[in-house]
Amino acid sequence: MTEILQNISLKPYNTFGLEAKAKYFVVFKSVEELKEILSKEKFKNEKKLFLGGGSNILLMRDFDGLVLKNEIYGIENIFEDDSKVILKSGAGEVWHSFVLKSIDLGLSGLENLSLIPGTVGAAPMQNIGAYGVEIKDVFVSLEALNLETLEIKHFNKVDCNFGYRESYFKHAGKGKYVILNVSFELSKIAEFNVSYGAIKETLEQMGVKDLSTKAISEAVISIRKSKLPDPAKIGNSGSFFKNPEIPKTQYDAVIEAFPNMPHYVIDADTVKVPAGWLIEQAGWKGKRIGEIGVHTKQALVLVNYGGGKGQDIANLAYEIQASVLEKFGIKITPEVNFID
Repeated sequence: MTEILQNISLKPYNTFGLEAKAKYFVVFKSVEELKEILSKEKFKNEKKLFLGGGSNILLMRDFDGLVLKNEIYGIENIFEDDSKVILKSGAGEVWHSFVLKSIDLGLSGLENLSLIPGTVGAAPMQNIGAYGVEIKDVFVSLEALNLETLEIKHFNKVDCNFGYRESYFKHAGKGKYVILNVSFELSKIAEFNVSYGAIKETLEQMGVKDLSTKAISEAVISIRKSKLPDPAKIGNSGSFFKNPEIPKTQYDAVIEAFPNMPHYVIDADTVKVPAGWLIEQAGWKGKRIGEIGVHTKQALVLVNYGGGKGQDIANLAYEIQASVLEKFGIKITPEVNFID
């Protein structure tokens, strides 16, 4: 029988390290356990919050409902030929551990996504990405449980409607499904991507002469550790804001006033601008307000120094958004999910 806990602190279960209590809390390790819990009459009308690694949530207050922590584990090879392997992973697996496992198996495709916090199940929800690679590039399919019918549904890439840090599960499917497992197609033939960010420079500093997926992973880990605070030491959720994608006409107007603004051309009509640069230019980098603030090395990261509240961090985010909009006329939006 799965144990249902009451009035449990969620501080250990969110990387911001925010103190909030859950009315009910339960861990499930299989779809059968999950169905059993959701079938209970007492939980039918309770609000529900599904947790993986707790790395992309901002708890605004105590959660008056049922918190369910996904610990469905297991990694299996479900298809293999001369050039590729499809790995199927339980949604509860730690994302970085899964990446390292794929590298140990001699597979390419995930190395640029090393050290991203969270679990495998959260990866397609956000369409996580880094250094020129996104989940959609290697995604095959996933299985998710319909929370109303308790039936398992198969989702392919088209069904997931992936966008920049977006998916079906953040919009039309929000609150309707819980992801159980995810399958990825990885290559036996290494296809290196070192053109984005400081990967090439870091590899040179590391003295790497023979490129490999392992070397790229180690370079990405080194870069992330140099820029991003360890949640075990300073509460944070990694990048708090998405890099805004703006129309080329708007970019042309802004670049006249700010000729040093970095940018990445997406297509003839759209340009991506680094949110971290915008926030830093607006004067927020390293700014501390009581127990919260903006990280000293990366303006994209909001931090909790120890006693911050979720609402305080939300208010800081709103102030940052307003100042960037005022200075540049560009709207930045959070990656992090605000949990009321």
